[in-house]
Amino acid sequence: MNVIYRLSGAIFGAMLCAGTASAQTVLTLSSWVPATHPQVANFIVPMAKDIERVTDGRVKVNILPAPLGPPSAAFDLAKNGVADITYSVQGYTPGRFKTAAIGEMPLLSDNAIATSVAFWRVYEKYLAAAHEYDGVKVMAIYTHGPGEIFSSKPIKAYGDIAGQKIRVGGVVAHDIVKSIGAVPVEGPSSKSYELLSQGVADGIFFPYESVNFFKLIDLVGNSYTVPGGLYNTAMFVVMNQKKWDSLPAEDQAAISTIIGEPLVRKAGEMWNKADAEGREAMKGKVTFHDASEADMATLREKLQPIIDNQIAVVSSAGVDGEAAYVMLKEEIAKVEAESAQ
Repeated sequence: MNVIYRLSGAIFGAMLCAGTASAQTVLTLSSWVPATHPQVANFIVPMAKDIERVTDGRVKVNILPAPLGPPSAAFDLAKNGVADITYSVQGYTPGRFKTAAIGEMPLLSDNAIATSVAFWRVYEKYLAAAHEYDGVKVMAIYTHGPGEIFSSKPIKAYGDIAGQKIRVGGVVAHDIVKSIGAVPVEGPSSKSYELLSQGVADGIFFPYESVNFFKLIDLVGNSYTVPGGLYNTAMFVVMNQKKWDSLPAEDQAAISTIIGEPLVRKAGEMWNKADAEGREAMKGKVTFHDASEADMATLREKLQPIIDNQIAVVSSAGVDGEAAYVMLKEEIAKVEAESAQ
């Protein structure tokens, strides 16, 4: 009888251990961009796979087939625990993330890895102190590639921009359009085709990737390219703080190796690749005009007040906006130099 009890106890213990070994934490991720978009297919999905890989399957990410809310609600969905992980654009909630302006400055870089990594480093040193992301675990703060002007009307030089109606999707981009003599037209990226095809807008502020993805190439036969981009867009990936805190220390340590700067670099790589593919798709269909040195001198003069104003906005969040901007440019130069080697 004792043998039977001992055997039964051993079997029960083995079953218990097996159950513990197979226990899995499933994190829900609310995604609002189409699954075919590079940001999902080549960034969010690989991130989910990496989380499962580094935790040896103990943590799995379930990317929901439909978003739990609009892009503007993404941050609060994570903060309030409606979803475990979300991503979005800071500018979709104007005034909430003042420090994001640092990553949206004009004339930064043509390399999304450089702007993203620099932005992350500045966030860690200066911007996190503003506590704008309290309630979540920040996994990545990054930017897309350089934003340029694409238009149905010719833009061979700076003077051709005047009076054109340009669709924008953010506060900084709105101010930039006004500063260069064009007329800003507000509208989400998903409405871009409609705005252009109906003549509500003559052109659009977009990175190369977005013109291609939203099938706008046949509507915009001209591109005016400015080194470093006329604008940028800041983005985030965040996890509910309580959910992060509930993960075992072993899993937190494992996931920490792939988020932050490593994840930000992957975002930059994704945007660089998508922009290159977008520009390639435009060959023979879009006429590219590069800003001349004279144009660049004018643009720097026109854009400096916007840069100064955005530095003041960042400072109003309780951090040193000027120091943050100086560091951003220094870090961009460092990463660009590394990429050139």
